[in-house]
Amino acid sequence: MQVISTTDDLAKFSKALKKQPFVAVDTEFMREKTYWPILCLIQAAAEGEEAIIDPLADKLDLSPFLELMTDKKVVKVFHAARQDLEIFYRLIGEVPAPLFDTQIAAMACGFGDQIGYEPLMRTLLKAKIDKGSRFTDWARRPLTEAQLAYALSDVTHLRDAFPLLTETLDKRERKHWVEEEMEALYEGDLYYVQPEKAWKRLKLKGVRPKEMGVLMKLAEWREREAQTKDTPRSRILKDESIFELARLQPKDAKSLARARSIPTGFERSKSGSAIITAVKEGAEIPRDNLPALEKIEKEKAPADVVELLKVLLKRQCEAYHVAPKLIASSADIDAIALDDDADVPALHGWRRDVFGEAALRLKRGEIALKLKKGAVEIIDA
Repeated sequence: MQVISTTDDLAKFSKALKKQPFVAVDTEFMREKTYWPILCLIQAAAEGEEAIIDPLADKLDLSPFLELMTDKKVVKVFHAARQDLEIFYRLIGEVPAPLFDTQIAAMACGFGDQIGYEPLMRTLLKAKIDKGSRFTDWARRPLTEAQLAYALSDVTHLRDAFPLLTETLDKRERKHWVEEEMEALYEGDLYYVQPEKAWKRLKLKGVRPKEMGVLMKLAEWREREAQTKDTPRSRILKDESIFELARLQPKDAKSLARARSIPTGFERSKSGSAIITAVKEGAEIPRDNLPALEKIEKEKAPADVVELLKVLLKRQCEAYHVAPKLIASSADIDAIALDDDADVPALHGWRRDVFGEAALRLKRGEIALKLKKGAVEIIDA
């Protein structure tokens, strides 16, 4: 097992990987006590090549491997890539490309909704994965042979699974499905929260218009503080505190101290002063400059139509061997039940071909569902 801890060795390994059509990649990281993830290991494997890279090794320069991550000739294979991509986005300022996410590919191949790495490898490769090192403190050194073997197996199995998934996708002519899904993973906003947009992470149900500006400014201040201090946002200010302060809108230290979620003495701190300033700035934002709040009481989708569409979705997913969650969410079903022109993924692209068009035809009464020998069939109405 090769564990790379020098820049020269990493350069040689990365050069070898650049000659390959694809490389399987995984990371191990810690972020329980920080805002930004602490990269502890990088695992990579291609045909005839596999190694663990130790980013915590003294004086190791990751540049050779990071260059590989932006090499457009080499496909980067991940499983459930979101958190791994966040790490690389922070290191190189862009998303590694081109990408292939085996979880999304597995959904397109009919392996179920958001199938985990271990069950997918068991199904595809009959692999037996030792779970004993799953909860390792990856920042601690030295790591044991068992821990390193567990980490490396993540990418060696991934390397072997990739051709099987691509073969299935080719046979079913669904490669473009996965490519379409990959496009969403290239959006930088997925991996970096701009402080001024941090309010979008909050659940805004019940928020009144006069509270919105304050809530936005408090969320912005908290995000900036968390990023600057590299600490979890909840340690700066909890969500419930933001909502309470948006309601109370304290104008000075004395009124801030009345907030139940604020610790005694906090109102006299530098952060307390910053909160009062944020509240003031938020309260002064003109109503016309605030985002429109959705009405809490939305039009309710007809229950019978929703149930029919769910049956159709299940039937189509079984017929096409694709995971339902990849086609439409419950919210999408509700939207389609209410509006034939709903702007949801299920009414666009390949999803419309698989489900969306049939859903609209079912609503219009052009087709019907029939039960035959325990199976649902589509018939012309």
